[in-house]
Amino acid sequence: MKQLAILIFLFSTALVSAQDKKELPKSQIAEASCGQCQFGMEGHGCELAVRIDGKAYFVDGTSIDSHGDAHADDGFCSAVRKAEVAGKVENNRFKVTSFKLLPEKSESK
Repeated sequence: MKQLAILIFLFSTALVSAQDKKELPKSQIAEASCGQCQFGMEGHGCELAVRIDGKAYFVDGTSIDSHGDAHADDGFCSAVRKAEVAGKVENNRFKVTSFKLLPEKSESK
């Protein structure tokens, strides 16, 4: 009887830990910019968007102002930047779990 109780305990522990392991979205490099100013998306003002595989999505989970001045020379309303992003597309929006703006490449003369 004791062995059966131990077996049930081990099985239930393994089952719970298997359910806890959620697959995290893989990160990828995407173009990031203002959806309206740079990607020509319809919206209600300047809003952060990413372009993945040629399709642009507004972003939920971070904002355009969280990554510097959007209207600066290198800001999202003036330039398209590269970002390492992780998340998933839901309801035609990108639900970001990670967003890291990559440094701009300097042009060597």
